[in-house]
Amino acid sequence: MFFLTLPKVNVWGPSDLKYLVDAMKSFIPNAAMVYTRSFGPMQDVNGTGISMSRKFDGPFVLIDDEVVKISAIVLRPGHSEVNEPEMGLDETKPANLSVIYICELPEIKGKFDPQKAASLGLRPGPKYRELQLGNPVKSDCENIMVHPSDVLGPSVPGPILLLIDCPTPLHLKQLLSVQSLIPYYADTAGNVQEGSKTVHCVIHLSPASVTNTSEYQLWMSKFGAAQHIMAGHQMKNVEVPILKAGARIGARLNYLCPHFFPAPGFWSLQHLTCLSSGLKASNNDLMPGIGETVSAQNLLKFHFRPYANLGLDTSSIPNQTSRSVIIDELLSEIPEIADASLELNQLWSGNIETNGEKTDMQTNQVMTEEPWLPDSALPNCLEDVTRDDMEIVFLGTGSSQPSKYRNVSSIFINLFSKGSLLLDCGEGTLGQLKRRFGVEGADEAVGSLRCIWISHIHADHHTGLARILALRSSLLKGVPHEPLIVVGPRQLKRYLDAYQRLEDLDMQFLDCRHTTETSLETFDSSDDDAKFQKAKNGNTIRQEERVDSNLFARGSRMQSYWKRPGSPTENAAALPILKSLKKVLMEAGLETLISFPVVHCPQAYGVVLKASNRINRVGKTIPGWKIVYSGDTRPCPELVKASCGATVLIHEATFEDSLMDEAIAKNHSTTKEAVEVGDSSGVYRVILTHFSQRYPKIPVFDETHMNNTCIAFDLMSVNLADLPLLPRVLPYLKLMFKDEMIVDESEDVDLVTAAL
Repeated sequence: MFFLTLPKVNVWGPSDLKYLVDAMKSFIPNAAMVYTRSFGPMQDVNGTGISMSRKFDGPFVLIDDEVVKISAIVLRPGHSEVNEPEMGLDETKPANLSVIYICELPEIKGKFDPQKAASLGLRPGPKYRELQLGNPVKSDCENIMVHPSDVLGPSVPGPILLLIDCPTPLHLKQLLSVQSLIPYYADTAGNVQEGSKTVHCVIHLSPASVTNTSEYQLWMSKFGAAQHIMAGHQMKNVEVPILKAGARIGARLNYLCPHFFPAPGFWSLQHLTCLSSGLKASNNDLMPGIGETVSAQNLLKFHFRPYANLGLDTSSIPNQTSRSVIIDELLSEIPEIADASLELNQLWSGNIETNGEKTDMQTNQVMTEEPWLPDSALPNCLEDVTRDDMEIVFLGTGSSQPSKYRNVSSIFINLFSKGSLLLDCGEGTLGQLKRRFGVEGADEAVGSLRCIWISHIHADHHTGLARILALRSSLLKGVPHEPLIVVGPRQLKRYLDAYQRLEDLDMQFLDCRHTTETSLETFDSSDDDAKFQKAKNGNTIRQEERVDSNLFARGSRMQSYWKRPGSPTENAAALPILKSLKKVLMEAGLETLISFPVVHCPQAYGVVLKASNRINRVGKTIPGWKIVYSGDTRPCPELVKASCGATVLIHEATFEDSLMDEAIAKNHSTTKEAVEVGDSSGVYRVILTHFSQRYPKIPVFDETHMNNTCIAFDLMSVNLADLPLLPRVLPYLKLMFKDEMIVDESEDVDLVTAAL
């Protein structure tokens, strides 16, 4: 019912907008309320490319009313340009369209002069209004017509804004020849030509590789005194957080325990200073004749009304808060946090105990040892483990939609030199990678991906996927590589197939059903491809009866999916991708990736990652570690079975224990239920995630069941070697958030959770 209250949304964009919205409709329940208004060239009927049959210089008038007139000009490389070396044939997709938007406000009418009106024989009344509307009227005292120009001061042309997106040198060639922009150019002296229009602001989305060229800068100079905002991909603001509250929490957690909460991986301040000075120098070196030019910053404004305030406004740009200021504030609020931080660091240095005797540090501990923190036996898989074996990085730990404290679901499994995996990929995943590893580090992380696994089709678990895939495709262009394997529910393939009409995602898709234990057993036990070819021809495959009976979780609506018409097994098509997956896992040091059905929505899954056994320095065989990720689910036997003996169980804990009815209604778990799954399975460590956004900083939890458990935060990084110490951090987190373990019951949060 929440969605039914939303108004319809009109979205304007170039012709490829339709493909994007169509792709989104596969997972957005109210996408029918989005009305697309496309313009520009359309794809050929056979879908092979962009129609070149006519020119589309525009401008296309999109909106023209009393408030604003918005027009669009489409840029696209032509056939002859596509054949040039810098652009391959694969770049003729719709995504190569770019758009220039022209926003024109109506002119400001001149001020009405009542004295002139009186001198022309007009009395105050309705005729004044008619003249202000531009209509002539007859004088009340004289036999003459009074025209608006007789009583109104000179009108002021409305301000004009241009938004320029010129992504490549090929687009620049067309930009320089667009005839529709001629009326907006000033003369060579910077003066507005007769009959032309004055542009007040130009926002450049173009990258530096384009804007730094002499051709582009010469084109910029044609706008005379217009102010230019360079809003392309620049590194100027990488250390200025958009969500300061989230950055503040991150800095505090890093002070408390840098081992689990490393400092953000953005550019160093020294590098940033050099970069900023370089930007200023480049601005000073701009071609003569270009108006004032500034780099875009968060919350930079340009005022169009009132006309007296026309121009740039920097008053709302946030100041960069240094880490030292945040820590000083923390120490002022919680003085004992300094000793708490020291105690935690001593855990890693191994100085808490000396020959079984308490040190001075122990004697003066801020935190008393919690009775629910007994030492547990170290599992065999952690014997002789190194810090380069595996690390779990939580990129998003909230549910439904991003908040200023928690992004939505995504977990980065860092295998270091052996590559990496992503478990779920909610919106903002790429941004979180940049916050954790830095700009260059994020590129390396994306380029190192071996596989991406998606639990289910809900938007908070996969809407960052296309951006990651497109970036990887771009990073590896020209480098020998294999398409990335994406394992996910069947509906996700419809979205990815539709999106690939926009840009190349360079991926292979594998249905989660083909990675269940039963399906993998069928694959492994097949002697040759003939059995799968038999399945492709419409015959049943061996062991299908077992698949039919136990593939889906009891109590879920997926139980009848296998028999549903229109759902073929497609084992033959999956065979080569399964072989590729097996090879990829082996190269990453993994023995297997197994999906298992859970109780949430149709085609919802959890996943097991099992590392291969290893040989230590003395020749002893060490069993591989095992990670289980629940996805979104109610507690169910399939999850308990899959988690048996796991090294780490990452379990969703959307609701606090008092909201059991809500958790049942929405097929989620409470904190206590998640911990109990770990206890039932004999899990070594449980990490709770996917918290409702009603818990802004730290969720409500029952301490009596947390002996092997910890709570995840965004950008928290858990190294395999640090697992023994993980539960010991929880009491210190309680100390840091002692005044903030409250529930946000605001109306907007309630609406969001109602839509989960």
